[in-house]
Amino acid sequence: LYVLRVAPPFQKESAWTDAENAAVSKHFDRLAKATTAGQVILARRTGEALDKTIGLVIFEADGDAEAKAFMDADPAIVAGLMTATLHPYAVALIRK
Repeated sequence: LYVLRVAPPFQKESAWTDAENAAVSKHFDRLAKATTAGQVILARRTGEALDKTIGLVIFEADGDAEAKAFMDADPAIVAGLMTATLHPYAVALIRK
């Protein structure tokens, strides 16, 4: 899984330009496609202010290098809008 945080310069929505809005749209579209393809299990952000919120992306990858490459290619990270940390994770239980 990777944990996303909004980068400090963008923690107020008034700081967002069309470029940031486009990056977050690409970020969402990429995660939606990866969900449809079966790679992403869950993706969501908390409902807090931008300076407090975190996003979680739980996904499948074949090893650490592939997981890091998937995270690093996130358009919000590439654009500098968000930062992320990668954490090894395995789903033990999931509701039906």
